[in-house]
Amino acid sequence: MEFTKGHGTGNDFLILSDPDGYLTLTAERVAALCDRRRGIGADGVLRVVRAAEDPDGAGQAGEAEWFMDYRNADGSLAEMCGNGVRVFVRYLVDTGLAVPTRNLVPVATRAGVVRAFLDGDDIAVEMRRPRLYDTGVATLGGLTLPGTAVDVGNPHLVCVLPGGLDLATLDLTRPPGVDPALFPDGVNVEFTSPGEPVDGTHGHMLMRVYERGSAETLSCGTGACAVATVALRDAGRGVGVVAVDVPGGRLRVTLDPHACWLAGPAVLVATGTLL
Repeated sequence: MEFTKGHGTGNDFLILSDPDGYLTLTAERVAALCDRRRGIGADGVLRVVRAAEDPDGAGQAGEAEWFMDYRNADGSLAEMCGNGVRVFVRYLVDTGLAVPTRNLVPVATRAGVVRAFLDGDDIAVEMRRPRLYDTGVATLGGLTLPGTAVDVGNPHLVCVLPGGLDLATLDLTRPPGVDPALFPDGVNVEFTSPGEPVDGTHGHMLMRVYERGSAETLSCGTGACAVATVALRDAGRGVGVVAVDVPGGRLRVTLDPHACWLAGPAVLVATGTLL
């Protein structure tokens, strides 16, 4: 089986082409592939399948030809992955599986159909507006950090660090503790603090993330959208542009009255054959 590897601001994925839906992916197989010492290594797997050929995508086949079957590094299913969609679309276009219409490509996901806009090396994906729906806390070592629960098609808890606490000092080698009643299916936890002003934006945030099913990653697209939404709320704004710096680079999040756009680079770096 052939594979391609790509990344969006360091959030890396294995891409498996399965247009007709013949491939069966078990959690064990995905975890083995994503193992960075014994496998190829990645934050997750993107299976490229026609929406009509996958039970989870069939209902969206009238809106999008391709379904992004995304699996976390531990093999668990995920509803949505913002960086994953951008890398997925880069693969579709570069391999000729999709031809953009007015630079737009629709993609079916478990969180619904999203649209991606191609602009040179960058790809912006249009997603639902994040929904702030509760408050919670994350425990990390001896720290208890309050946060905002955000739905971006998948669950997030955004914790803004208090002044004096350096983002770089956090130990994310273990999962943060969260309330299982609030997050029965697990949650991505973002830790964030403000950065220096960036021209052309309404805010600039620094972010680290512990992703459910994948541990700490260099970037999380939906997490950046969640962080931007909380930052705009705290600034008294409902719309605007926020630069979000992650360890793997910079993402740009734009909230308008109807949608959330996540923009940044999406790069394919290697192809190979699975034995």
